[in-house]
Amino acid sequence: MRTRNRKIIHIARSFKEAEEWDILQQIQMTPEERQKIALKLKRRLYGPETPDIREYYEKK
Repeated sequence: MRTRNRKIIHIARSFKEAEEWDILQQIQMTPEERQKIALKLKRRLYGPETPDIREYYEKK
């Protein structure tokens, strides 16, 4: 079953407040959530058939 993430909007009054809120959001995520988001961003940027960078360094 696929779940949908709810979009959260936070309007900050200063850059510092926005930065603190962003850090708090990242701290509250589990490592699995962070890895899932990183993989999603990687696929969005480089496409679904991106070679694993670790394989590149193992060949050297």
